[in-house]
Amino acid sequence: MLKFSGILRIGFKLLVNDKAKFSALLIGITFAVFLMMQMTSIFAGILNRAYATVTNIGAAMWVMDPAVNTPTSSIPLPNYVLDAVRSMDGVSYAVPLFVGGAQVKLKDGVYQSVTVIGLDDNSLFGRPELEQGNIQDIYADNTFIVVHDAEFSKLEKPKIGTSFELNDHRGTIVGIANVSENGLNGIPTLYTTYNRAIEYIPTTRFTISYILVQPKNKDAIAGIKAQVAKLGYVAFTKEEFNKRTSDYYTFQTGIGTNILFMTVISFIVGLSISGQTFYTFILENLEKFGALKAIGAKNSELIYMILFMATVTALVGYGLGVGLVTLMITLAKIRLPNYASMITYGNLLLAFGMVVLIAAISSYIGIRKVLKIEPFDIFRG
Repeated sequence: MLKFSGILRIGFKLLVNDKAKFSALLIGITFAVFLMMQMTSIFAGILNRAYATVTNIGAAMWVMDPAVNTPTSSIPLPNYVLDAVRSMDGVSYAVPLFVGGAQVKLKDGVYQSVTVIGLDDNSLFGRPELEQGNIQDIYADNTFIVVHDAEFSKLEKPKIGTSFELNDHRGTIVGIANVSENGLNGIPTLYTTYNRAIEYIPTTRFTISYILVQPKNKDAIAGIKAQVAKLGYVAFTKEEFNKRTSDYYTFQTGIGTNILFMTVISFIVGLSISGQTFYTFILENLEKFGALKAIGAKNSELIYMILFMATVTALVGYGLGVGLVTLMITLAKIRLPNYASMITYGNLLLAFGMVVLIAAISSYIGIRKVLKIEPFDIFRG
């Protein structure tokens, strides 16, 4: 690379001295990265919230009906499945979980939809971390724990002792909890005991939404899955359940298709702007490239120069785009707590790959033009 340092320095000066073209190139790539990152970050945020229940409960394995695709669309299991799972080889313990929806009537008479999660009465496995209150108070009559998340205000910012009505039953807040992830559906979440949840909320004949399983060790997971399959049900690890949810939103709803479509459009926009601008830049500097050839510059050196110029522009534009989308997401979350968007390594790598592709195509267009020029054509003109 050292032998090309002189030619690369010339290329850098050619690039930055034409401030108008350099700015146009940066704007094109920055705008493309911003759009691609914004679209994929929104999708990542949606998926992260889609399996918030799995993340917050934290169980190692989940037993469910094979038709279940997302944590909020549970299909009740018969009680005998719980007994069977508890007796399986490799199972350390198994507890029931209830997940259901309800309407609560607040003090001012307003009705608000909520998600009610019923924890195993004996172990309270999956209980959230409390900001206020004592977890033992959940065993008192009519008691619930409310999650302090982005939807907290929809319950009129309840305090410990706040009461409400749920299906003609009185409910009292005895704890305010904090969870890892907010839910996707934009409704508040209440925790209570399993038996109270199935008593307060009308259900079908079967009441168990999921069976949470703790295997004795990792080697026991495969055996547990096989035993559960013989019962006609499925057992997923936490990661597998999250992937199932992710696949559902990606391939079986319009969300994944729409995000992919917008990401492709962003790439095409960035490629169009950058490719056209870079080609124009090369055309306007053909005389300089011809002069470099005349004084002995080789084709390989000119190729390195163009690749260097495209790479510098792409990396600077990528950095500006990532910085801009990070700033926007941060400001949006400050003003809109329920804003679902997050930057992941996958987002960054995808955007970087597309930027590299934009730089490669732009370079190819410029290289073809430069390699065709002859020094005598420049001086003859």
